[in-house]
Amino acid sequence: MDLLTELRARRLVAIVRGADPDAALAAVLTLVEEGVTLVEVSLSGRHALDVIARARAALGPGAPLGAGTVLTARDARDAHRAGADFVVTPALGEGVTAARELGLPVLAGVMTPTDVVAAVRLGATALKIFPAAQAGGPDYLRALRGPFPDLPFVPVGGVDAPAARAYLAAGALAVGVGSPLVGDAADGGSTAALRARARDFLATVAAVGAGAPR
Repeated sequence: MDLLTELRARRLVAIVRGADPDAALAAVLTLVEEGVTLVEVSLSGRHALDVIARARAALGPGAPLGAGTVLTARDARDAHRAGADFVVTPALGEGVTAARELGLPVLAGVMTPTDVVAAVRLGATALKIFPAAQAGGPDYLRALRGPFPDLPFVPVGGVDAPAARAYLAAGALAVGVGSPLVGDAADGGSTAALRARARDFLATVAAVGAGAPR
């Protein structure tokens, strides 16, 4: 899977973390149906590996499907075995190195310039600024892009629709969005409301995408 190409084309990663495995699966499939085709299932959700395996079976082998909150080498191996074809980490550690050894692209969590340099050395495909809102929002992204103008940053954490617009305009390759997009759908909430939020986020991304830095 070419994660960088997918991020550049889609510009939106949905983060599904749920207490109800059936609802989490339904949320993944609903998002994909609505056109949010880059989805990560957080391993911090209930029975997340089973959700990934069932989503893979439903989506088929060619659809992008990620595992999030990958911390350890075992997490990476389990996610790969379940059918994830990319991983997302909240920080740098053995989850990154193990995923790369398995041939999986990694959206690696970074906060500081030192993290950015370390992530590149570890072979990260793209860099997840996390938690982006607490780090300083779009202004912090602009500051990071000063010394690292060509690196692919993906802000995650506190990204609602206005923030998504601001991050993309500031040079983010894509944004990762959890609760502002998924809401309570992965816990059994309304899939109709999820569909509406998905359409709103896709419209936001499309409105910025044409002129945004790549």
